[in-house]
Amino acid sequence: MHKQLIKKYYFIDKFEKENIDKQTANTTIIYRNYNKTYSVKELVFLKYYLKKKGHKFILSNNVKLSIKLGLDGVYLPSFNKNFIHLTYKFKKNFIVIGSAHNLKEIRIKEKQKVKEIFLSSIFKENKNYLGLNKFNLISKYSNNEIIALGGVSKNNISLLKLTKSIGFAGISYFKKKASIKEAFFKEI
Repeated sequence: MHKQLIKKYYFIDKFEKENIDKQTANTTIIYRNYNKTYSVKELVFLKYYLKKKGHKFILSNNVKLSIKLGLDGVYLPSFNKNFIHLTYKFKKNFIVIGSAHNLKEIRIKEKQKVKEIFLSSIFKENKNYLGLNKFNLISKYSNNEIIALGGVSKNNISLLKLTKSIGFAGISYFKKKASIKEAFFKEI
């Protein structure tokens, strides 16, 4: 039996209807925009739009606002190392997820009681690059569910079957690719 990747997470920093509309209902949307203050009006609109489309909606790095707006959960980025959210009361199905780049950060996320750890970067060669072997080695040191993050594409997604990962997250994988015809007409 082949391993199935059951979870997909799409990071967005703004509402792009055409990209969201092409996602399957089991794709969870994570709103992450660290360059501006969250607009409650925009988040409420997104919440109802995504609910209508069948998507879960998670807000990055703002536990209080996620709870206040009744969102599906919160994403704690690797730089968030506080534990204040452990004093909050969550609704029954509220999920707390977070990212890590190394074993030390994994331990912090475990202490923060995240349900899933987004381990980065599996394929994208940046300062946090792990590669497939190091990704596998580090992920074995956690009992949490692992989500692959960083450079996942249609060309390398099959390699995730070689990992402990139960899903993947990203941006470019989920973005709508312009067809050759659309690209041609944009040039004119």
